[in-house]
This record gives sequence, structure tokens and C-alpha cells, in this order.
Amino acid sequence: MVCAVKVNAQISVPKMIELSGVVMTADSLGYLPYATVNILNRDRGTVASNLGVFTLIAYTGDTIEFSSIGYRDKKYVVPTNMPDMRYSVVQLMVQDTFFLPETFIRPGPSKERFDYAFKYWDIPDDRYETARKNTDKQYLALLSKNLVRDGHEAQNIAINNIVDRTTWQGQRPPQNIFSPLAWSDFIKAWKRGDYRRKKK
Repeated sequence: MVCAVKVNAQISVPKMIELSGVVMTADSLGYLPYATVNILNRDRGTVASNLGVFTLIAYTGDTIEFSSIGYRDKKYVVPTNMPDMRYSVVQLMVQDTFFLPETFIRPGPSKERFDYAFKYWDIPDDRYETARKNTDKQYLALLSKNLVRDGHEAQNIAINNIVDRTTWQGQRPPQNIFSPLAWSDFIKAWKRGDYRRKKK
């Protein structure tokens, strides 16, 4: 004898919804600006506006965590039996009292030690000062003079030398002795005294 049993299984599939609302303080019912609204285990979230208003896309069954500095974290689970695709929530946050570690205030050094430290202490540069030194014009000019030419620059220099030799092939290249600019530079240098013998 064979007995057949029919079983109806209903599988609940998470539904995507638009969750919006406002974050407020529980004591004064004031808006809590810039509160963080995260969906746990999904690495998604948002930040409330300056009026505490937020909007995000979540799934039914997700756990929403509300957090803000100075307030206790709150968790809210989105209901699974939601007939609508949009859902609104008002989340109240309670202030959290916490204690800071002790701070010890000691007197400063003597005037002599302060003067010595002000003059001779080597204070490391911050990022702004490092960036300013690295972009200094003289530093960049020094680097450009000492940089090794790459393959493209070396190829251009070699081609220019070949073109120069080919241009004056079969004849002598011009000499600067007949150049008026060279004579002008020579006369200026002579008037400045660049060619005078220096007394020992």
C-alpha cells in the first residue's frame, strides 16, 4: 500500500523596500543631525541630514543600526510582513554618559630650557611643509638638471646630431667668429671685466 502526502512549503523571500524616517532625541524630541544609519552585515548605510532625515534601500528582515556621538546605539529590525514598498520610522536616541580618562597637567619647563628647545629642537616637517619643499622651483630645477635622459630624449638628441651633420655635409659648418651675437656677448663680457687676471 502506497500513501502519497502532498506538502505545501512557503518560502519567505526578502523584499526590497525604501526605508525613510527621522532621528530625534528622546529627552527633548529635537532633530539629531548627521546621525549614522547602517545596515548590519551588508556594508551599506547613509548619514542623516542636518534635520535628522534619512532615506535608504533595505530588505525585509535587515537590522538597521543608528549611532551618533554622545548617544547610545539603537538597532531596529525591518518587519518581514510588510504590505507596502515604503516604510517610515521615527527613531529616538538616548544620551549616553561616559567618563574620560584622567588628564594630568604639569608645569612647563623653565625659561632657559624653553629657549634652548625653541632654538635647537629638530621638529619634523608636517605634510604641508614636505609638499612645499618638494615643489620648490629651485629644487625642481636641480632635479631636472641631474635627471638621466630617458630613451625618447636620447633618441631625439641622436637624430638632431645626425640631421646637423647631414645639413653641412660636404662643406664647413658656420663658426661663431662671424656671428654678431657672439661678438656682442664677447664685448659685454670684456666690459664687465670677465677676462681680467685676478691678483693672487
